[in-house]
Amino acid sequence: MKPSRRAALAGLALLACGLAAPASADKIRLEFWTDSLRPTFDGYFASVKKHYEALHPNVEVQWVDVFNDNFETKLNAAIAAGRPPALVNHDVPRLFKYAQKGTLEPLDAALGADKAGYLPNALADLSFGGKLYGLPWYNNINVLVINGGLFRKAGLDPKQPIASLDRELELAKTIKAKTGVAGLLPQLGQIDGIMLGQGLPLVQNGKAVFNGPRHVALIRKFADAYKAGALARDNLFADDNYQACIRLYNSGRLAMMETAPTSAQKTQSDARAIYAATVVQPAPLGPTGIAPGGYLFSWAVSRGLPAATRQEAVKFAKFLTSDSQQLAFAKVTGATFPSTRQALGDSYFVKTSAGGAIESSRVEGAKVATHIRTLVLTDVPNVADLKKNLVDNVEAAVTGRKDAQKALDDAVAFWNRQLK
Repeated sequence: MKPSRRAALAGLALLACGLAAPASADKIRLEFWTDSLRPTFDGYFASVKKHYEALHPNVEVQWVDVFNDNFETKLNAAIAAGRPPALVNHDVPRLFKYAQKGTLEPLDAALGADKAGYLPNALADLSFGGKLYGLPWYNNINVLVINGGLFRKAGLDPKQPIASLDRELELAKTIKAKTGVAGLLPQLGQIDGIMLGQGLPLVQNGKAVFNGPRHVALIRKFADAYKAGALARDNLFADDNYQACIRLYNSGRLAMMETAPTSAQKTQSDARAIYAATVVQPAPLGPTGIAPGGYLFSWAVSRGLPAATRQEAVKFAKFLTSDSQQLAFAKVTGATFPSTRQALGDSYFVKTSAGGAIESSRVEGAKVATHIRTLVLTDVPNVADLKKNLVDNVEAAVTGRKDAQKALDDAVAFWNRQLK
């Protein structure tokens, strides 16, 4: 989640599908698929169907849920059979993949004046080659969850704003020295996203460039914190360490979590004393001003639809991404953030009571939600192999088995052989 999208909504990748196959002579049928959402969101999509069909009696929408492991296989088969989905709910990497295949309609003209209602960063995430291929839907974000008791034991103020990764690592070392507890469990299995969030490029002009002095300095900071015992070691280099973070935090063995807002719900149910002492801040934006943990999902329209179906698919995508529907979905999930200005400005995202860490997580995340970007590589081949090699080399450097410069040089050499 992938950074926090798995954390925020385990397996919440959504997708819509359906080609016009008139249910009756006077109705257009829009069949939409979702990815592993049943039964959690049955009620939400039943409401969507009822509301939309009441507004558009000439349209029948049908929801089909597809298990994640089969998703792209079934989507590819539908496209190959000449029956592509009318709407597809893609994350950013998958949207890019299918845009590159030429299976999605550019939506700039269809969006028109409605474009002003969406957050600019969300639109930028979904634009490739100067064209917009999806309408922004829900987004994810990280917050910084702090064990106030451990902070105070270490002589620190848990309410003092933490504005940078460097400061997080400094505090983690202080907490370890003063309390014996690890301060932080960063998601080093997503080191590519961390680098991008710190303003450190990965690929330029078709070549890997992440072995420069600033990249090396970043890895050495992690190595220094690791050597001091300031970093928890459970799943430190895993692609997703959300569950490990929560387990350690809720048992009092981790002072800070930079993680999805849903973590507070588990703390409330499993560790009430720690929940009562928990303080939540926005996760540091870093030098780029980008909020960490962003992972955007969108609705895209397939190419190859009959004109009437394409027109209705665009209307349905606008409905699903409208202010009211984005806010409704955020309330159902309790963990995601809208990508429209009006929905994000709703009172739901403003602190109104002493609601504890759950409410604070939602409110603190919303404060920086306009700064969300999805920091993933979309324009390189064999990205999984490249990423694994980078993470393996970073692990060797952070754990002291390789010099940081040597590790990044080795990874860059591997990447450039593959990119060549």
